[in-house]
Amino acid sequence: MTLFQLIMLGISAFFAYQVYQHIQTLQDPIKEEEDGRSKDAFSPFDAEALVAKADEAMEAGDLQKALAIYKEADIKAPKNPETLFKMGYVLAQQDRDDEALEYYQEALELDEQNTYIHQALASLYRKMKAYEKAQEHIKRSLEIDDKNPITYFNYGNLLQDMGEKQKAKEMYKKALELDSTLDAAKEELEKLEETT
Repeated sequence: MTLFQLIMLGISAFFAYQVYQHIQTLQDPIKEEEDGRSKDAFSPFDAEALVAKADEAMEAGDLQKALAIYKEADIKAPKNPETLFKMGYVLAQQDRDDEALEYYQEALELDEQNTYIHQALASLYRKMKAYEKAQEHIKRSLEIDDKNPITYFNYGNLLQDMGEKQKAKEMYKKALELDSTLDAAKEELEKLEETT
């Protein structure tokens, strides 16, 4: 070997040793990622426990936290109509109506017989002044369960918005037949009877 080749071999050996030392100080990135995930990114709770925690956050008024936890529950157990419905509800409370509508519709595709999803869609469509669509969902909700006074009350509110005062009165009366303690229905009925 020539002197030049010996120098190059020495330099290569030096750099190889430096690389070896550097590699020894590194931690396993996969292990670090797993540790970080278990501590920070994802909780160890199952989807059901996460939904319960999100419900608590929603009751406490922390809608952002509730939404984040519902989203995590949806990742752990996707396509759960209850979780999707609750995500839609939180978004509707934040006036993020288009997003709420998407979640409600996805929940309804998975559970077409859920009266609460139909009522939520009716309320959202009413808020958006899409009265015909709102009425479709209220009627569908009544087909599923015609003994829910809240549905009749909501239908009365919708009919008032649509200018159908007489039909609205009938709905409030029906709501009160089913639940005589429904004060909101009493108040709306009294207002209508005073004006008509």
